[in-house]
Amino acid sequence: MKLQDFYAVLLCCFCCISLTAQQKISGTVRAADTQKPIANVDVYDQSSGKLATTNAAGYYEFTTEATQLKLIFFSYEYEVSEKIITITENVTLDVNLKPLGEQLSEVELNVRKTKIFALKRLKDVEETAIYAGKKTEVVLVEQSMANLASNNARQIYSQVVGLNIYQNDDAGLQLNIGGRGLDPNRTANFNTRQNGYDISADVLGYPESYYSPAAEGLQEIQIIRGAASLQYGTQFGGLVNFVMKKPNQAKPFEFITRNTLGSNNLYTNFTSVSGTTGKFSYYSFFNYKKGDGFRPNSEFESKNAYAHVGYQFNERTKLEAEVTYLRYLAKQAGGLTDAMFAENPFQSNRERNWFQIDWLLYNLKFAHKFSEDTNFTFNFFGLNAERNALGFRTNRVNQVDPGSVRDLIKGDFNNFGMEARLLSNYEIFGKKSTFLVGSKFYKADNTSAQGPGSAGSNPNFEFQTADFPNYQNQSAYDYPNLNVAVFGENIFYVNDKLSITPGIRFEHIKTESDGFFKRINTDGAGNVILNETVDNSEVRERSFVLFGLGASYKPTDALEIYGNVSQNYRSVTFTDISIINPAFAISPDIDDEKGMTVDFGVRGNYKNKISYDIGAFGLFYNDRIGFVQRAFSDGSVKSERGNIGDAVMYGIESLIDFNLNEIFLKNEDYSFNYFINVALTDSEYTNSDENGVEGNNVEFVPNVNLKTGLLFGYKNFLSNIQYTYLSQQFTDASNAVESNLSGVIGEIPAYDILDISVSYTYKNFKLEAGINNVLDNAYFTRRATGYPGPGIIPSNNRNFYTTLQVKF
Repeated sequence: MKLQDFYAVLLCCFCCISLTAQQKISGTVRAADTQKPIANVDVYDQSSGKLATTNAAGYYEFTTEATQLKLIFFSYEYEVSEKIITITENVTLDVNLKPLGEQLSEVELNVRKTKIFALKRLKDVEETAIYAGKKTEVVLVEQSMANLASNNARQIYSQVVGLNIYQNDDAGLQLNIGGRGLDPNRTANFNTRQNGYDISADVLGYPESYYSPAAEGLQEIQIIRGAASLQYGTQFGGLVNFVMKKPNQAKPFEFITRNTLGSNNLYTNFTSVSGTTGKFSYYSFFNYKKGDGFRPNSEFESKNAYAHVGYQFNERTKLEAEVTYLRYLAKQAGGLTDAMFAENPFQSNRERNWFQIDWLLYNLKFAHKFSEDTNFTFNFFGLNAERNALGFRTNRVNQVDPGSVRDLIKGDFNNFGMEARLLSNYEIFGKKSTFLVGSKFYKADNTSAQGPGSAGSNPNFEFQTADFPNYQNQSAYDYPNLNVAVFGENIFYVNDKLSITPGIRFEHIKTESDGFFKRINTDGAGNVILNETVDNSEVRERSFVLFGLGASYKPTDALEIYGNVSQNYRSVTFTDISIINPAFAISPDIDDEKGMTVDFGVRGNYKNKISYDIGAFGLFYNDRIGFVQRAFSDGSVKSERGNIGDAVMYGIESLIDFNLNEIFLKNEDYSFNYFINVALTDSEYTNSDENGVEGNNVEFVPNVNLKTGLLFGYKNFLSNIQYTYLSQQFTDASNAVESNLSGVIGEIPAYDILDISVSYTYKNFKLEAGINNVLDNAYFTRRATGYPGPGIIPSNNRNFYTTLQVKF
């Protein structure tokens, strides 16, 4: 179906819906003792769920066609307030909240909030962003019962449907999530942001996310699928936005420290301070991690600091500044062949491989409310970072390291950007509409260099060209990339139940590579017979427009029918064209990927007893980049990375969460939930010039992706058990089951994992403990093409952790 045809079908389906009256309810929430406005107060209707959240000025608003509502105003630091209102016209309702008379435990606070809602999704409009008609999922991190100290993605994202997760370290130093056939490696197919600004190495030239925010410092994680390409970038995956915890508005000073001990000598510390004094607010943390790893040669040490300050000039204007710094050094145990994994999945024959990250992020945000209907935000953000990878790499993974020269790859990332957004509510033909327009400027000046590293075993990240002048893998490149984008969306409310949201994005991309690589050949005696420097420069400049359309229909308070279609685009990255890798080659004809994503589903919350989101999707991928086996003129056979062909991924994704306490017990002392998260996905290469590819399955697509879990709590005690199952999946377009010498291709067999966690809170103390991979299954989720491989990267065996939190 063409995109224009899809627009026409949606419009025809909804054009006959009748118009109904709607009324506006608005007001300001203030502290009863100080009369200061309170931000982030959730406003609920007892029957339909969440309706609004107050902004920094304490203001909220929503529209409804109901004639009577029972409103509940909720905030962690204040007493709950309930108001019953009868509606005949627009209503202004101001509310004063009383501070809590005594400090409630974290579990009691969670229970209070859990009683009101079961699953959070983004509203149609949040600050200066539009989410109407899009598939949105919000992870409430503190309520996940996950191993937060280790950033355990399998547990944190347990209720996000269809995610495919690489799990290969026991500290969560990097996040690797994909889904719907997208490679999970370093989350490169999502636009990754922190508090709304980019955090990856280079959004278009190198969108890898080496930095993953500490889960213990997160308030929530927002995930918007493919339709996010119109507001946040062109990526097929959509958006992952890490929302950090906010300053405590009720105290001038709050102190939290969390210490964790775990298997393999794991130790982590997370310490934060927070508070608000007058117009000034702050939140800061330091996170330290150290451990030996679950394999030999995999020890690590990580230091992560974050600071946020805000100044509220008045009820309409606020300025915020943030700085994030991460530095970690990790030894890498290397990859395995299938035979090595079968013999001992936790062995290592690499003792000299190292990886180091230095990541400095900064952001300045200005937010101004021109009126009750018009918001403006401006972000200025940047990154100064360094990535160093050092080790012995060979196409034969089982080859013993001879202790000679090591391969060193250095990357420097220096980029900055600006993004401005204006959102305004207005009326057209007597009906509410919301308009968003934005622009983004992004400039990157990155470099990469590859050459000889030292012959020692320590993490020396300096080139040793003088000692090894004839080292073959030598190159150096500059990547001055430029991206300018303008985007817009508009919500048209046909009536109080139906909204239609068209969108558009204009994108100008200029990616450059300017550098050289060396061709050095030696004879059997080691004498140099060829030594030449090849200049290699390239400029790729393109401009294009992406379109999208979304629709949302809410016939009842417990049901929403939503759908959207959006075009996507992925530009070739500089690792696609310039990194020399012994495990694979790069096609000289590699080009950008194009396609579109379609989502259609139903979701809702039935009387706070059942929360659900059931939908179907299609991802249509043109010129998909992947691997095929190819014979070369020198007689070698390697995997080659290039454009394989056109592909389609489609399936059904469903999440159902049962609030068993509300259904059966109805007892405030208990919390009792059961969820089941299932994605049934299929895929096919529909067109390819490569022999034996057309009709094959697409890589990274398990047909069955299941996560299910049971949460039970009594007063201050909580427990959780989670089961995960993924069926078999391929890693290359040929659908090879058997591996090659490098372990890069071949299937990833089906695997399942069981996790258990518990927590208990007493006054200012909280104790958490858990066992991950309870059944001690030996499995792997990844065949790495480069670092930390190449080859099979095993996943963690059974491991334990215990966390003690102290809060003042």
